[in-house]
Amino acid sequence: MEIKDLVNKVMDKKELRHLPVADVEMALSMCMKKDNGEKELVRCTRELLHRVYGSFGSKKLLVLRERDPEWVLRKHVSTRERLPYYKKLYDRILNKGEVIVDLGAGVNGFSLPYLSDNVYFGVEGIGELVDLMNDYFKTQKMEAKALHLSLFNLRMIKNEIAEIKKKKVVFLFKVLDSLEALKRNYSKKLLEEIVPMVDRVVVSFALRSIISRKIFKARRNWIIGFIKDKFKVLDNFELGSERYIVFKKK
Repeated sequence: MEIKDLVNKVMDKKELRHLPVADVEMALSMCMKKDNGEKELVRCTRELLHRVYGSFGSKKLLVLRERDPEWVLRKHVSTRERLPYYKKLYDRILNKGEVIVDLGAGVNGFSLPYLSDNVYFGVEGIGELVDLMNDYFKTQKMEAKALHLSLFNLRMIKNEIAEIKKKKVVFLFKVLDSLEALKRNYSKKLLEEIVPMVDRVVVSFALRSIISRKIFKARRNWIIGFIKDKFKVLDNFELGSERYIVFKKK
């Protein structure tokens, strides 16, 4: 079976239907390295995509109707634990008038009520969540938009960032681990390419498992050391169940 046919078979699953094809192809290539047969290859790819995207979606969110922003943030498992800290977090990491470029946004666009005058631009791979955010922005007449795009499409991401002429800060909240699951060391390439284009970057890492709440033993020294070596670190702190690092080009 050709790659295109395998991708289509993987995406037959309803919950995987609106993922970027590039991400599905990446997961497929990871599973091909294990010399799986066709059936096992499809199963392995689906399992990998569920691990990468499963914690960032919720079936309860995928009904497009007006919702209270706090309700959405609470139902989305990745943002639920951040909910009590949004105001404190944004006061610490944002400057007045900056454009937020939120890569791997999830439903973080619903946190706009905690902002003052920041313009918001989100990039997200789960198409339904993009629709959910854009519907919310439209009904609330907010200066914000979300784009359905793979974070592996670096050329398009850079083009979108270059179009923004104001000061801009990039968010990568709990995203780098997922990128690494699909392509080793891609996080480093992404940061090397986008940090020079923006004023600051804020990355975060989960300190606990979303489901079991167990503390992660991994310290992520591979990427934290890279950031400290390549860029100028402005802030490094823990808030709630996340560790945040703020940095810019040297």
